[in-house]
Amino acid sequence: MWLKDWMEIVEYRITEGSDYCWECYGPDAYMLDSWNSDHDGHSFSIIFDTKTQVIYEVQAHDYKNQRAYRWINPDLKKKLFKESKRKNVDKKQAWDDVNYVDLEVEDDWLEKAASIYMDIDYDTRVKVPIDLSDEEVYQMMKMAHDKDVTLNQLVESLLKEYIDKVKQND
Repeated sequence: MWLKDWMEIVEYRITEGSDYCWECYGPDAYMLDSWNSDHDGHSFSIIFDTKTQVIYEVQAHDYKNQRAYRWINPDLKKKLFKESKRKNVDKKQAWDDVNYVDLEVEDDWLEKAASIYMDIDYDTRVKVPIDLSDEEVYQMMKMAHDKDVTLNQLVESLLKEYIDKVKQND
């Protein structure tokens, strides 16, 4: 993800900025915010390195629908949560009773953020990266064909089944 991507989503409208004072992202971390000044509207935040321009974290807050989405640089996620535990801060909580939905796929955050900014409906499902061999994809395509569903529908169904089984065993 690039700073330019975030800036384009918020139409270059910055409402505030400050040094990011936690240690997990290093001494050159800086945070920018963009809020539309509406408590039923939206706000967006980005934390990045002022020297390298590496993006550490982006957040999208949809106050109207009481949803918050976040993408954290996978190389630093453990550091962030370790520091939050040390500081006794619940980094899962966005505000009040709203927790962040952590997204693994950058494009998923970009799509949701753009829709939130434009105040249009968006897909609340979370994209999950999966790594399949060509042979596995071929087998799944055959299974999908046999079930008369799309490959995406089959994968979604299989993932839901697996999640349900894991939940039952907990």
